[in-house]
Amino acid sequence: MTKNTYDQLGSVHESLETPLRVLTIGAHPDDAEFGAGATLARWANEGTDVTMCIVTDGSKGSWDPSEDSADLIERRRREQEMAASVLGASRVIHLGHVDGELEYTMELRMEIGRQIRIFRPDIVLSHDPWQRYQMHPDHRATGLAAVDGVVVAREPRALTDFGEPAHRPSTLLLWSADEPDHAERITDRWFATKIEALLCHSSQTVTTMGDAERGDEERARFIERLQDWHRVAGDRFGLGPCEMFKRLTP
Repeated sequence: MTKNTYDQLGSVHESLETPLRVLTIGAHPDDAEFGAGATLARWANEGTDVTMCIVTDGSKGSWDPSEDSADLIERRRREQEMAASVLGASRVIHLGHVDGELEYTMELRMEIGRQIRIFRPDIVLSHDPWQRYQMHPDHRATGLAAVDGVVVAREPRALTDFGEPAHRPSTLLLWSADEPDHAERITDRWFATKIEALLCHSSQTVTTMGDAERGDEERARFIERLQDWHRVAGDRFGLGPCEMFKRLTP
C-alpha cells in the first residue's frame, strides 16, 4: 500500500530548526514575552536575529486614571527595551498607534507588510486573531494585520512603491491560539529568562502579573501560574513544558 504523502511531512509538533531571523508583532509591550518569550530567548542564544515590533504605545496599560499618559508611554518603551535585551533581541520597533484604539485598516496591513519586507524574517510570530472570546480589540486587530501583512509582503505586485522586494516567511506562528498545533519545548533556563523579561515590565505587574513586584509570595504565585500554563500546554501534545502556537505556512 502506498504511504500517504502527508505521513512523510513529519509532525507539526516538532520544534522548528533555529531560524536566521524572526519578527514578533505584538499589540503591546510584553505581549510577545507572554506568548513566546522562552522560544525567542532560546533562538536568540542560538544566533537568531530577533526583531520585536510593538504596534501600540501602551498608553492604556495602567489602572491608575491619574497617571500621565506621556510618562507611561516612555516608561513602557524603556521596559520593552530592557525585556528585549534580556531575551537577546537585536532591536525593538515601536509603531506608536494609540493603545486601546487600534483599528484594522488597509493602512495597518500595509504598515505590517513593510516591516516584514524590511526585516525579512524566516518566522513571523503574532496574536491569533481567530481566538474565540478574545476581548482585547488591539490583539484581534494586530493578529489580523500580521496575517494579512505576511500576504502583502510575499506578493511581488504589492507595495510596488516601497522599494523593498517581496519576502515570503517560511512560517507564521500565532500565540494564544484557538486551535494550537505546534509546540516549542521549554527548559528551566529559558523559562527563567522569560520570567526575567516579563518582570522588566514593572508597570504591568499589577495589571497582568498578579502584583508580582509586591513581594516574594506574589512573585512565586505568578511564576507558578506560568509553570502550570506551560505544563498544560505540553500535556496537550504529550510533551514536557512548552509554548504552543498555531502554525501556518505562507
